Amino acid sequence: MKRFILLLLPLTLFSADLVKEVRHELVTLPYYGVFDNLSYRVDGSKVTLFGQVREPKLKSDAEKAVKSIEGVSAVDNQIEVMPLSPMDDQTRLAVYRAIYSKPNLQRYQMGAVPPIHIIVKNGDVTLEGVVANQMDKDVAGIAAKGVGSAHKVNNNLRTDSAK
Repeated sequence: MKRFILLLLPLTLFSADLVKEVRHELVTLPYYGVFDNLSYRVDGSKVTLFGQVREPKLKSDAEKAVKSIEGVSAVDNQIEVMPLSPMDDQTRLAVYRAIYSKPNLQRYQMGAVPPIHIIVKNGDVTLEGVVANQMDKDVAGIAAKGVGSAHKVNNNLRTDSAK
């Protein structure tokens, strides 16, 4: 006679579902925009948040949203809040205009959170996100480098094929 042991495990999200749920919670935050960058890592039931935001409220809202997900046991919030700077704000807008004025990049402007994120800290610009191809990545980088107030440009854009 065979014996079977029934283990009752708490109902939690599986890892793939947890990753999707974390992503969903982050991209639907009300103040998350083109000048913010959020990323994360899921290790079992622990979530580590990374990125840069302009508003401290967005940092705390991201942590609260992720903590509320069933199956998340801990959140390590390593999101950096950018310093307040009128010069950086001007650079953000100038880079935004430079990138989204390019005809082949205008399609990325659609949607609540455009896929090209422009991060500016002390005049240094970093482009984050995903574009369709290498040409779009290169055009965005060249446009950002053409902004006079941008000291240095790091083009960290990824292409769809590099996902």
